[in-house]
Amino acid sequence: MSYIAVTVPHQPQPQTDVVLTDAPDPEDVAAISDALDRFNIEHTGIADRRPLAVLVRDPATRQVVGGLTGRTSLGLFFLDLFYLPPRLRGSGLGTELLRQAEDEARARGCRSAVLYTITFQAPGFYQNHGWKRLGEVPCDPPGTSRVFMTKELTAPTGEPTRSR
Repeated sequence: MSYIAVTVPHQPQPQTDVVLTDAPDPEDVAAISDALDRFNIEHTGIADRRPLAVLVRDPATRQVVGGLTGRTSLGLFFLDLFYLPPRLRGSGLGTELLRQAEDEARARGCRSAVLYTITFQAPGFYQNHGWKRLGEVPCDPPGTSRVFMTKELTAPTGEPTRSR
């Protein structure tokens, strides 16, 4: 067996400062997000990234006490955060928030949705609403996992969704 040595010209490293932080400025996060969005638009021709939130406010104080947040982009609804205080759980409010978010995602043209939850949080809640497990990744504490889930959004509200 013979080998051929290939010399690759040295590419100079660009001058940069690399900063590790646990407290990035919101403007810095926006700069990265906006740059990635521009990249995606250049490659797809689709400019549809939008935040999505369904908020629960205290009627007396108008303060947000729970709700869900996410975003839609390129036909996909990302459910990022979902929280209800214990006093509001089990009332059907969570189901209503999820329905509103999924309906809005459908109205925006989303065909599918993704989220992750933790085994001690609400995977059963999502499964009861048509979400399917994609997989799990162990995390702390030991015996706990992040559960990644998806749901098809092509069926209108009130009709069951089915996995392909």
